[in-house]
Amino acid sequence: MPDSSIFVVQGPTASGKTGLAISLAACFNTEIISFDSRQFYSELAIGVARPTREELQQVKHHFIASHAVQASLNAAQFATQAQPILTKLLQEKGSAVLVGGSALFADALLLGLDPLPHDIQVRAKWQNLFEQHGLLALQQALQQCDPIFYREVDTKNPLRLIRALEVNELTGKSNLELRKGSRKDPANIKRFVVNWPRPELYARIDARVDQMLLEGLEKEVSLFYPEMQQLKPLQTVGYQEFFPYFEGLYNRDTAIEKVKQHARNYAKRQLTWMSRYEGIHVLDPKSELSLLEQALQKIG
Repeated sequence: MPDSSIFVVQGPTASGKTGLAISLAACFNTEIISFDSRQFYSELAIGVARPTREELQQVKHHFIASHAVQASLNAAQFATQAQPILTKLLQEKGSAVLVGGSALFADALLLGLDPLPHDIQVRAKWQNLFEQHGLLALQQALQQCDPIFYREVDTKNPLRLIRALEVNELTGKSNLELRKGSRKDPANIKRFVVNWPRPELYARIDARVDQMLLEGLEKEVSLFYPEMQQLKPLQTVGYQEFFPYFEGLYNRDTAIEKVKQHARNYAKRQLTWMSRYEGIHVLDPKSELSLLEQALQKIG
């Protein structure tokens, strides 16, 4: 194993990332840095599948319920704040474990962000389109000018769509072409993904949503309605689907089905992102060996 190893557990929601990350951190006597951009916020718990109290007590976690929902954290800010923590762990512990579903945040920390252009006026134009004509107008615009990236982006997230439209207009190129730049990981980074068969993964996602509902997801979302529903961290799966239900635009069953469908769609995008990496270690949850045992074998 290289000195100062970084173990990255990533991939789709509901695949078992948290358990593996805790096992790895305990095995190497180190700590966990979460790069799940939905779990940063102290006000959000059920809908973001935050680790349980018992799990958090097993190993020290960073960036879990660490920020207020009113002050959203982007990938660049996360990288800036997480870098000194990662450096300290590598110096003092010899290794660190990163875990989460927001791969862009992990890559911002480990590989740096792609230098994509900004223009305030262009961004304002697309922001105005959203405010005047809604989410559908953004979706249609991006589908027309950048259909390849449209198939990968979270089409329910207006901020992502506005940013993609801004970049496309400024460069004349697909966001996918600009972002895909596959950069090889340094030797000390070991990435792992738990590879469930797609039907079983989707069943696990549906079951997780059902469990969230039993734990009080609807009540948690209602705390942010209507005053805070425009906050960026709430424009995400598990929250945004309930706001139209509260407004009477569709019934509760429809809201629940939309949560499940959007969560499955999100998992598909997470899996697509994994194709960027060279040499990622795929773990089999059906193996006789535990996920930790498989990971240790691949670490060598």
